[in-house]
Amino acid sequence: MMTSGSESTVVLDIEGMTCSSCVSRVEKSLTQLPGVSAAVNLATNTARVDFPATISTEDLLVAVAKTGYTAHVPVSVSKRDAHEHDHSAPAGSAPLAVRLIVSVILTLPIVAMAMVPAWQFDYWQWVSLVLATPVVFWAGWLFHRATFINLRHGTLTMDTLITLGTFAAFGWSVFALFFGMAGHIGMRHGLELFAWQQDPTGNIYFEAAAGVTTFLLLGRYLEDRSKRSAGAALRALAALGAYEVSVMRNGVESRIPIEELNVGDVFVVRPGDVIATDGTVIEGSTAVDESALTGESIPVEVQANSAVTGATIALDGRLLVMATRVGQNTRIAQLAKLVEDAQLHKAGVQRLADKISAIFVPIVIVIAFATLAGWLLLGQPLAGGFTAAVAVLVIACPCALGLATPVALLVGTGRAAQMGIIISGPEAIESSSRIDTVVLDKTGTVTSGLMSVAEIRVSVGTDESEAIQRVGALERLSEHPVAKAIARETDRQNVTNSSLVVDFRSTAGVGVYGKVGGIDVWAGTVEWMERNDLLLSADQRQFIASTHSAGGTAILAGWNSCVRAIFAVTDTVRDDSVAAISRLNAMGLQTILLTGDHEGVARTVADHVGISRVIAGASPERKVAVIQELMADGRHVAMVGDGVNDAAALAQADLGLAMGTGTDVAIAASDITLVRGTLSAAADALSLSRRTLGIIRGNLFWAFAYNVAAIPLAALGFLNPMLAGAAMAFSSLFVVLNSLRLKSFR
Repeated sequence: MMTSGSESTVVLDIEGMTCSSCVSRVEKSLTQLPGVSAAVNLATNTARVDFPATISTEDLLVAVAKTGYTAHVPVSVSKRDAHEHDHSAPAGSAPLAVRLIVSVILTLPIVAMAMVPAWQFDYWQWVSLVLATPVVFWAGWLFHRATFINLRHGTLTMDTLITLGTFAAFGWSVFALFFGMAGHIGMRHGLELFAWQQDPTGNIYFEAAAGVTTFLLLGRYLEDRSKRSAGAALRALAALGAYEVSVMRNGVESRIPIEELNVGDVFVVRPGDVIATDGTVIEGSTAVDESALTGESIPVEVQANSAVTGATIALDGRLLVMATRVGQNTRIAQLAKLVEDAQLHKAGVQRLADKISAIFVPIVIVIAFATLAGWLLLGQPLAGGFTAAVAVLVIACPCALGLATPVALLVGTGRAAQMGIIISGPEAIESSSRIDTVVLDKTGTVTSGLMSVAEIRVSVGTDESEAIQRVGALERLSEHPVAKAIARETDRQNVTNSSLVVDFRSTAGVGVYGKVGGIDVWAGTVEWMERNDLLLSADQRQFIASTHSAGGTAILAGWNSCVRAIFAVTDTVRDDSVAAISRLNAMGLQTILLTGDHEGVARTVADHVGISRVIAGASPERKVAVIQELMADGRHVAMVGDGVNDAAALAQADLGLAMGTGTDVAIAASDITLVRGTLSAAADALSLSRRTLGIIRGNLFWAFAYNVAAIPLAALGFLNPMLAGAAMAFSSLFVVLNSLRLKSFR
């Protein structure tokens, strides 16, 4: 819990929410308390609550309990615990799986006995009662509990329809067993075509009650399995930093847990170490990889008095750093709070089935009562009228409706996985249909994020192959990312590095030196060249300036008193970026480049790939603000990114797409993961998501059309249990076959 002045903030875990109506009720109950504001998120099952000093946390828990749900304050975990917990199964998934397995085992014999007269042995109907009871009341309790909670607040959802249909089928069957003809020894389901041709109390519907419950449990399980863990992004952020740190106290270096580090402590950072916390360099120099926070692949050189940020990596030098911010005050902790806030305030998507059910359920109830009244007014027996009314409720039970979304989602996400796309759940699918703006990070998304040599400029009289050979041999001994780019260029050009390097020395932040084939060779910055009295020509200085203005890094190499070669190292545009942007534009989507890099660099990349709008120099906080501004203007925004600096923006956007080649934090904060790590996968993901949503809508239409067509038949008495079961099976089969069309998506 966080406290600021007289106001506190707490994030509550909420249990029992199933639809957007649940979210509204919890928010309403919390905000009725004086001075309280709340944002409830269905996908994460959490509520972020701001409350004054006059309100206690216990008051908040009581307010949630009044709505029929359970709330509790999550227990804090350490960084190490958070990292370890990341590999555990999502909480609550096992009980749902157990309910489904038990239901399948019990339901199969019920359906087999009901549908095949030859298997209807003596007392089979009583065995069906024994098998169906735990399926309907235990396995299906999660539906019924939601129904009762919703009814208390005057809301009708798909859960209401499930409870209504299964209770009607089970209740009538029990009545027929104990007070009708169905309980007699040797009872068989007749083969008469119409319901009035047989005694209505001779029919039981246990297979409908158990079958619908099992099908819907399967749908809920598939949906639950596809939903990402709510805390994955925050746990990934917690795992970024160091667990231990080497501190200097009284001149003695010792290792302590990161939690014991205090502001003012001096700690040691060695090459390759994660910088433990935000601080100021008091001794040493190095290149720092800040890509985790900035997304930019080119390292930043730091020295005494430079500020450094926790969770970044020192590459090639030793530092002594004085801690200036620790714990929840660090930059990475503030970024985690941005992600958490974005997830909590992300609008939930109400299920299409719930929207339709709110209208459909009362209509079904009215038709059932009208059926009973109609039969009685026509002088028919009470048992016949009651049978027809119950038949209306049974046929309305949403077997196909419960499968409409999960089966399409399963097939769609399966096809997506084959294409290297991981879709988190139905919310991501539904959000895709409204997207009109795609915001793209630059480094690692539009560009490769891997530095490479774009151009080599050698002085007059210098052989390029010789220059590559000498500089490549020297840079192979350096761990600096720019040096590695030059080494890779040597390999690409198949230049043999047979020269022996001796007396190699590296000076952090400026360059390297060594004797290559007996010749003194320096490689590094302009400062390094000048410090070692290597002459630069005017043309070379102009080339360096143009390289820097284009966003590249110039590495100079010299020997024999002059700079002999300049290597322009840049982040290259991905091979498929131009085609991918063209596809997004052709889909009617506005594309925006949002990057932490400089305006000139960003504009060069945007012009190359066909993006018209550029927002440069954006920090992680600024990226979130840009997304919020676009959404406030009525835009529906998808964000594509790959770094920790993109995580909060990915969570804030209506739809977050993370490059699979990016960080765990970005992937955890996103709705869709592009495993292929190419921008074309983003266009594929949006296209497939829209196609999947179209299939879901088609499934829902035909599922309800089946109900609408069958209800009049049931009301008129044309409902034989065998025909009803076959019709329900056919509707479910139709939904499955329609969903399988997604397998052919290209």
